[in-house]
Amino acid sequence: MKVNCSSSRLLSALVLSTLLLSACGTESANNVIAPTQQPTADPAPIETIQPSPTADPSAELVSGLTGLPVSENSLPRPLAVMINNAPAARPQSGVSEADILYEVLAEGGITRLIGIFQSHTGVVKIGPIRSIRPYLLDIGESYGGVTVHAGGSPAAYAILQKEKKADMDEIGRAGAYFWRDKARKAPHNLYSNAAKLREGAEKLGYEKSVKVPGYLFNNPDYIPAGGEQAAEFSINFLLKSYKIDYKYDTQLQTYQRYVNGKPHLDLNNNKPVEAANVMVMGSDHKVLDDVGRLQVDVELGGEALLFQRGQVTKGRWSREPGDVIRFVKDGKEELMYPGITHILVVPNAPSFSSHVVYGGADSAT
Repeated sequence: MKVNCSSSRLLSALVLSTLLLSACGTESANNVIAPTQQPTADPAPIETIQPSPTADPSAELVSGLTGLPVSENSLPRPLAVMINNAPAARPQSGVSEADILYEVLAEGGITRLIGIFQSHTGVVKIGPIRSIRPYLLDIGESYGGVTVHAGGSPAAYAILQKEKKADMDEIGRAGAYFWRDKARKAPHNLYSNAAKLREGAEKLGYEKSVKVPGYLFNNPDYIPAGGEQAAEFSINFLLKSYKIDYKYDTQLQTYQRYVNGKPHLDLNNNKPVEAANVMVMGSDHKVLDDVGRLQVDVELGGEALLFQRGQVTKGRWSREPGDVIRFVKDGKEELMYPGITHILVVPNAPSFSSHVVYGGADSAT
């Protein structure tokens, strides 16, 4: 399957909003702060998996998000950090150490990254950090995370204030736990780290431990047979400056991420941003206002692709109330491989397939 992406009506609306925002960098921290959706479809039933403590106290602790052993005796509450993905914000810091990394559209055709940090507790720098939207808040909260952001839309603030969410807002009462990097221009220079954020969450009285939904994991040595080859694949959200490629590395057994043809590297350690599992999911997107704010469905389920071990599986994404987004095939949750997972949310318009191009067994690295 090779389809060129073309986003008619949604692209027109978002390009208009881009002009109003004076391009990617204009989605400033001056979001409206003043405080001032309902799924009905039934997703295919799947088993909700919750990581449970082992009965053997000497057994190795394994992350429910990555399926990998961790050195700590217990895992802390996740941090769900909104990470700036404007061209001026790249390369980012800490993105290679997120257990789960989402990419989803914001205004003007730009995308936002959401890093779910739990097993890497010593991340020395995370960011640049940006603002919140209702669907971004929803994604982070599904992992039980404390939401970390700087500003937000009026709708997001209304939710935060009405429902007393666990959040850390740099332009609110959590400002002491962030800093500005003088080497970069505002608003693309706001950072924090895992230690500061956990210190701040404790000072703000947030629970240290919560129930975190986990995934089902495959034997890392199992090689799927008979799948469709997908050693490389490309994702185009809307704008040319947001073309994403993944290339499978047969030795590392991970997909290496590329942005606009260049390797996506973590500024903290110069390591590639990579994933053992990459899910691409189609979602209904709706432009809400003349600023270009979006409503993005992360509830009802839809078409999805799962890339693992150089192959692709066609299925659907599904989400039960109180749970995370999961990949299912024939009503059954697919197993993840131990490691990091990336989840990219693309519009269903003009079609899901118009945003994804894959193939090429002989293009593996």
